[in-house]
Amino acid sequence: MMKRTLLIAAAVLGLAAPALAAGETPVPPAQKWSFAGPFGTFDRAQLQRGFKVYREVCASCHGLSYVTFRNLHQPGGPEFSEAQVRALAAEYKIQDGPNEAGDMFERPGRPADHFPSPFPNENAAASANGGKAPPDLSLMPKARTYERGFPWFITDVFRQYSENGADYVTALLNGYEEAPQGFTVPQGGHYNHYYPGHVIAMPKPLSDGQVEYPKNEAGQPQVPETVDQYARDVTAFLMWTAEPHLEARKRLGFQVILFLIVLSGLLYFTKKKVWARVGGEVDGHATPPMTHNP
Repeated sequence: MMKRTLLIAAAVLGLAAPALAAGETPVPPAQKWSFAGPFGTFDRAQLQRGFKVYREVCASCHGLSYVTFRNLHQPGGPEFSEAQVRALAAEYKIQDGPNEAGDMFERPGRPADHFPSPFPNENAAASANGGKAPPDLSLMPKARTYERGFPWFITDVFRQYSENGADYVTALLNGYEEAPQGFTVPQGGHYNHYYPGHVIAMPKPLSDGQVEYPKNEAGQPQVPETVDQYARDVTAFLMWTAEPHLEARKRLGFQVILFLIVLSGLLYFTKKKVWARVGGEVDGHATPPMTHNP
């Protein structure tokens, strides 16, 4: 029996080996996220750091068209103060109008405004980026994902793994490296270990020490200022923008499960009480089934 099991395992590995040898995109490594699992929640400090990375690095090319400034204050997110949100919104110029003369005009941003796009339109974005407009990042961890394959897709069901999009974005940001010998990168492209086809138009966006993080009492960054930490932080922030009500959804789901458990128990005991005299027992004594006279 053991020999047969080993032979089957060897056959499965033998089938998987050619796929990797053929140059398929590697599977991104699974990360540990605070928001993973049925009871996971966002790390507020990480979300605030991730927003800082987005604003100082990503916002020059990528928009957040589905996010308003006031979302940054709402429960379940970065939870900046109202004063911080008002000050942040006022730093942006929002096109509004028309005014009484029929002209469009610019005004300081308000908390209810959406984050403005870095480009006036998609054609301008494409023209400034080699012919292809950078995608909006509001839903990126949900829009970009990958297949984990057998047997992981089976185990993922039981452990409720749904962070493959976040794992992919983190791996992508960490995946820039020199192309292997014999691999030709076309002009304007960049080699990325985890991008499908390994050639991506976006240059490497992050480098160590690029974004300054808050300091502790000793004057040292609270977390490492490295590409890996930047990637994890901005990915967590984008995961929140893609699912801002994640914590409320999980909390409601847990409450519903508790309600269903209690309801099932009440229904069970109600059924026993109602049907006890129909061939059942009452107070430990058998009762004859009910009969109807013709």
